Amino acid sequence: MITRPLDLAAKLRAEPRSFDAWFFVNAGLLVPFFLFFGSRFILAPGFGVDFKLPEVVGARAGAAAATQYLTVLSSGQIYVDSGQITMLQLGPWLLAEARKTPGQPSLLVRASANVTHAQMTQIFSVAYAAGFQVIWAADEAASPAGR
Repeated sequence: MITRPLDLAAKLRAEPRSFDAWFFVNAGLLVPFFLFFGSRFILAPGFGVDFKLPEVVGARAGAAAATQYLTVLSSGQIYVDSGQITMLQLGPWLLAEARKTPGQPSLLVRASANVTHAQMTQIFSVAYAAGFQVIWAADEAASPAGR
C-alpha cells in the first residue's frame, strides 16, 4: 500500500466510537428544537429579487386599509398569510376569510408588475364573488417633470 513507506497509517486518527449516549442526547434535543421553534418560512420559497409592484402616479392618494392580503408572483404563485395556495384554493380561502371578517371585507392584491391581465381578472372575479372589495397595490411613481 502507498501509506507504508511514509508510515502514514500511524498518523491517522482512531476510528470513531459507535453511537454513544451523547449522540442520542443531541438528536433528542434537536428534534424538539425544530418542532417547537421551527417556522413555516424557513424552507418555504421566498419572493425573488425581481418582485416589483407596478408604479402609478397618485398611488398613495388612493391608499386604503385592507382586512386581508395576498401576493401574486409573475409565475402565477399566490401567497397568503398561511402560505402558498393555488388558484383552485383561492375561492374557499376567500370565503373562509370573509366569514371571519365583520363588516365589508377588503382584499389587498400585491401583484408583481409582470402578472398578466388574465391572472388579475381571474383573482378579482373570485374575490368579488366571495364578497370582497378589491384593492390593487401599486408603488408611487415619480410625477412627470412638467406638472
